[in-house]
Amino acid sequence: MRTYAGCSLPALLLLTCSAIANPQQSPNANAAYRQLRALAPAGDAIAVKDLTLQRGGATFTFQSGNIEFYPAVNGKVTGAVFLGQGHLHLQPPTPEEQHNLKILTHSDTFDEDFTQAVLRFTDATAADLRKSSVGPASPDAGFEHAAAQLRSFHRDTLLDNIDLRLLEGVLSPAPGGYFLAAIRGDKDHHLLFTVDPHGASDVEPEQVSLMNWNTWGPMFLTAYDPASSSAGSGQEAFQADHEDLDTTIQKNGFLTGIATVHLIADQDGVAVAPMALFPTLRVSRVVTDSGQPLDFVQEDKDHDADFGVILAKPLAKGESATVRIEYAGKDVVRNEGGANYYPVARQSWYPNAGSSLGDYTTYQMTFHVPKGLELIATGTKLSEKTEGKVTTSEWKTDVPLPVVGFNLGQFQQKEAQLRWKSGETLTVDAYANTMPPDEMAGLFQSASDAGADGSTPPLGSFDAPRMLPVELSQAEVAAQIYSHYYGLIPFSHVAITQQFACNYGQSWPMLVFLPICGFLDQTQQHFLGLQPEDMYWKTVTPHEVAHQWWGQTVGFRSYRDQWMSEGFADASAALFLEATRPKPDDYLDFWKQQQQLLTQKNEMGFRPIDVGPVTMGFRLSTSKTGWSVYQNLVYPKGAYILHMIRMMMWTSQQGDQPYIDMMHDFVSTYRLKVATTEDFKAMVEKHMTRQMDLEGNHTMDWFFREYVYGTDLPVYHFEGVATPNENGYSLHIILKQSGVGPDFVNAVPVYLRLDNGKVMRLGSFRITGTTTEEQTLQLPRFPSDVKQVLINYNYDVLCAYN
Repeated sequence: MRTYAGCSLPALLLLTCSAIANPQQSPNANAAYRQLRALAPAGDAIAVKDLTLQRGGATFTFQSGNIEFYPAVNGKVTGAVFLGQGHLHLQPPTPEEQHNLKILTHSDTFDEDFTQAVLRFTDATAADLRKSSVGPASPDAGFEHAAAQLRSFHRDTLLDNIDLRLLEGVLSPAPGGYFLAAIRGDKDHHLLFTVDPHGASDVEPEQVSLMNWNTWGPMFLTAYDPASSSAGSGQEAFQADHEDLDTTIQKNGFLTGIATVHLIADQDGVAVAPMALFPTLRVSRVVTDSGQPLDFVQEDKDHDADFGVILAKPLAKGESATVRIEYAGKDVVRNEGGANYYPVARQSWYPNAGSSLGDYTTYQMTFHVPKGLELIATGTKLSEKTEGKVTTSEWKTDVPLPVVGFNLGQFQQKEAQLRWKSGETLTVDAYANTMPPDEMAGLFQSASDAGADGSTPPLGSFDAPRMLPVELSQAEVAAQIYSHYYGLIPFSHVAITQQFACNYGQSWPMLVFLPICGFLDQTQQHFLGLQPEDMYWKTVTPHEVAHQWWGQTVGFRSYRDQWMSEGFADASAALFLEATRPKPDDYLDFWKQQQQLLTQKNEMGFRPIDVGPVTMGFRLSTSKTGWSVYQNLVYPKGAYILHMIRMMMWTSQQGDQPYIDMMHDFVSTYRLKVATTEDFKAMVEKHMTRQMDLEGNHTMDWFFREYVYGTDLPVYHFEGVATPNENGYSLHIILKQSGVGPDFVNAVPVYLRLDNGKVMRLGSFRITGTTTEEQTLQLPRFPSDVKQVLINYNYDVLCAYN
């Protein structure tokens, strides 16, 4: 065994030298934090009557009762408990939020009587309450009991460290703006109303939110930005512009890491820096770039384990700080056997300072893994060497990325290179594991499986690498198609990797995770009940490759805009089907299935399209509406929105070129930036054609109102007859539109199917409201007789029929 001199270690241990050199620190040692953690109301009580408190568009009326305050921490009061008779009134500010509230509560306004409210805050709530006091009140054990209920709820149920959030305001010299009211209501017993100027978190989708907690979990009744009365993600307190990550992964999956993070304050008074870190990764030490130890917060992994660093001093806006974080833990990467490793914590295997996939950061990464395993990471590999039993590789991101990740296994590889007219290249690598994971090993034959009775496992041999040419070809062709339609991505290579999971794919920058079951042959898939003829298996690879454009090159600001990432990736997969199939059957069947997903009622009796607009994102799925609504609305309707725009822009003279020009402009404008729904709308309006201007105001208000922010689904009845005459054909059309409001306007494309099998588009039929339009037109002769008159041949318009 080698000595520790010079930080040398036995290679077998796969430990970083800092783990020996640096002593471990205790978490949660900051005095102000320890006070907050143990805080409870302490006898400072007042009586109130008809007190009105307005926060974030909500009105709290404390009709009669008593309020007891929490003691001050660092000179700031952060809580109060009300017992008595009160009322909460809230009118969501947008039609979308009113619709959501009505779906969930049968009313587009929210009113709730309550007898108990626990308030936590960093704003001026304490002073506002005291101003309305009608006199002192006696202490009551009920105040402490109510506070203990909220404390337990946050720590044990929500798994959210509210004390860490309060600490941000307690230690900051800047005025705070956080407010939370936990209400024991007469109808809904667990209500949480939150105003947080920092915006989204795991329990707060936007700056203002009203959440009802039931046995199934959280249900957000409304959420919005109070400043603009519309969707918003708030002002982040800080950002990380660079991270150095040194990561060691042992054979059993145990991960040890050191992260050096450079932070920049986006507002004044940033004293605490919360970061996403997987709960089982336990932090042992945090220091500044000069080695000064810093306090940090991290509670038990099974409770409110949120991680945060207390900075050496509060930062003014624009000031920066560098922190070095040491951590280690299990369950972040699972060894599934057969050299199959499953990265569980895709976004939190390192201290991630980004609040969403819209925060872009540069990274320098070093990985140490057991010899014989190969690690594929985001970024460019700078070097790789094996010493003893350890393989070390260095990676660098050439551009800022929204997230970084890795896959680990014993891979075989195939490679293709695309070269563009500009001289730029894109390398596509495909990787498959050579052995099955343990849970599948019994289904496959190995060299030692031949028994005396001659029996063999049911699925024959496991040969995922045999499918590499198929996956590589799909990824290569998809990249060619998308580069043509959308422009080039800012990455020099993309790795297509097999992952342990069978039922989903995922895409990180330059790194695609594909389900292991996609690397099985069709006989094996059939045996496992996977139905390889399903559309999922035809599109999973092109869908995930498309995320290199949608989600990675062009980010999304918040969950409200995520429909563009998933919907555009689905629409891209449809382009792949159209371009790679000799007949349009798969392409048309894809759009037929998307329409069915949107319009078929689920187990809760809801059609996904009726639940809400695509901009509601994950909030669409609830215990009341059904858990599949998000998947069955955001993906297909998001795809349909882009598809409809493409169909509107298509012309017989230019084909898809107007659409291609728009999408190139969109990708170029928002390259490595976040885009919002309104950003995309502005881009469509910049490139819209005269035929798209249905309201005559050169905007796409009509389309976004109906299909993006709305839930309308027009129903059409169509009759069309082409009668031969001496000049060609007399075309008689009857089109009835129903199921929509009087202002709903649309352009419905009309097609002719000829005897020779060709289908040609005649034009579009403009129709408004619930009405019937009838026209007779003279058509010329065609090379072949007209066999059928039809609408919506390419599923150009999302609609239903009767």
